[in-house]
Amino acid sequence: METTRQHKIARLIQKDMGEIFQAMGRDVLPGNMITVTKVHVSPDLFLAKVYLSLFGKTDKQELLAIIKEHRKEIRLKLGNRIRNQVRSIPELDFFLDDSLDYIENIDNLLKKS
Repeated sequence: METTRQHKIARLIQKDMGEIFQAMGRDVLPGNMITVTKVHVSPDLFLAKVYLSLFGKTDKQELLAIIKEHRKEIRLKLGNRIRNQVRSIPELDFFLDDSLDYIENIDNLLKKS
């Protein structure tokens, strides 16, 4: 069960990460759209699991690998944005959110029936 503090930090990270990816998309990941679908923060606020929906020209796993390579840069940018709201900037762990693909697959299966 998430505490109110965890939920507030998760929403803050989700909002700022979306803006960071929007700015980074022009330079590092051109032609790709990255959406931060959800963020889960650990109870000690030292780890944030960031779930991403990826759309674009490149393979999703390849794009996720590029994002993971830039993890320190992303964390630094996040730290500059939220340093006044939190004591320590959480470590970031990125995951693919394939729920939209799953929903699309179910839709296609239902249409065939």
